Amino acid sequence: MAGEPQADCLFCKIVAGEVPATIVRETETTVAFRDINPQAPTHILVIPKVHYANARELATAEPAIAGDVLREAGELAAEEKVDATGYRIVFNTGPGAGQTIFHAHAHLLGGCDLQRLV
Repeated sequence: MAGEPQADCLFCKIVAGEVPATIVRETETTVAFRDINPQAPTHILVIPKVHYANARELATAEPAIAGDVLREAGELAAEEKVDATGYRIVFNTGPGAGQTIFHAHAHLLGGCDLQRLV
């Protein structure tokens, strides 16, 4: 069921503490952790604790939590000190966009010239 943890979802397992991750911040509704294959010096994933397959589903079903994900990404950009130089918040939605884990999540990228990352 949408919103409920999925037994086969890597990110649900991270939320449950079943899979280790380098967690940098956790709130009532989100978990943020370092990407294991970073594409920039700062590459943090911000995920909702509830399971929705992609950003659209999350925003439709739980707009407040989608807002929490965005707010946390912005807060982390400030904590990581990439807010002054610029950063990206990216939601890949669907396999054609590069989504490989089907649990909505935002990538916070910063700390380098992001124009090289398309």
